[in-house]
Amino acid sequence: MNILLTGACGFVGTTLAREWAQRGAGHKIWGLDNLSRAGSETNRDALKKFGVRLLHGDIRLSSDFETLPDVDWVIDAAANPSVMAGVDGKTSSRQLIEHNLVGTLNMLEFCKARRAGFILLSTSRVYSIAPLAALAVEPAGLAFKPRAGPLPQGFSAKGISEDFPTAAPISLYGASKAASETLAVEYGQAFGFPVWINRCGVLAGAGQFGHAEQGLFSFWIHSWREKRPLRYIGFGGRGYQVRDCLHPGDLLPALDKEMGDPGGAGPRIHNFSGGVANSISLAQLSQWCQDRFGRHEVSSDDAQRPFDLPWIVLDCSRAERSWGWKPARSIAEVLSEVADFAEKNPHWSSVCAAG
Repeated sequence: MNILLTGACGFVGTTLAREWAQRGAGHKIWGLDNLSRAGSETNRDALKKFGVRLLHGDIRLSSDFETLPDVDWVIDAAANPSVMAGVDGKTSSRQLIEHNLVGTLNMLEFCKARRAGFILLSTSRVYSIAPLAALAVEPAGLAFKPRAGPLPQGFSAKGISEDFPTAAPISLYGASKAASETLAVEYGQAFGFPVWINRCGVLAGAGQFGHAEQGLFSFWIHSWREKRPLRYIGFGGRGYQVRDCLHPGDLLPALDKEMGDPGGAGPRIHNFSGGVANSISLAQLSQWCQDRFGRHEVSSDDAQRPFDLPWIVLDCSRAERSWGWKPARSIAEVLSEVADFAEKNPHWSSVCAAG
């Protein structure tokens, strides 16, 4: 399969390319990246060793697509993936939309012209904030859990399904990805090329450029080992909020099946995450870090931020039905992989600091 992988030098892009190479998948991959993310430059040599043909380009510029080779599929792993993007003063709202939505438009125009399929790596943040913020939760040990009783549409003990509302507000970041999803499906329908939308939970693994707004598990583990400041924010300042954890390499079996089934009649949108079994609270993650690296003080701030939510775990039942997919790596394996990398790269947080 001939693949154009955008955001190739980022954590997700590099992980996909590496694991495809290690599994001998035989794909011919062109990687496109503008190298704007702190740390992305460090992945160039590794990608070349994996056989990726690297191209410097910016998905926001339509002209950068004009000289790209014909491919069978475009996999979009390029995004500004922070829920605070556009509102935190580090990235403008226009920059966010240009990157996440205009970039999608340029990729879709490329797919239209080259008759290529398109796979968008989307996010759990397309789901509506209001019903998730109102979700009734209670402490169970060091973590929140949903209370028994009536649950919102699209929500069950397994988590948030694809039927959960996606109405605004969902943050500027979430809106940029939701709009990209809609645009992708419409382009595929209008111009006759295959489109798949993969909504991912929190991705984690070795080499991730984590900071407080994204790459949370990597950020927390590296910061703990380096004795950098950490803080529980909101929800009583106890760190009970819960997220699921998924290694991007576990997406490969589903990606291969999607590319092998371009005309599939089933749903085009699927959740991919670690699920309830691979979810953890910040307080529990702190306990894991303490067991691995020793004690470290975490400060507390009860201030509630507009996009913070107590419990986000995706239900991947549809992906299991469609592709027979389940996450292959447990959360313990993923966290250990990050910790091993942290010990081998003791100053990694400084590499990520500007990202």
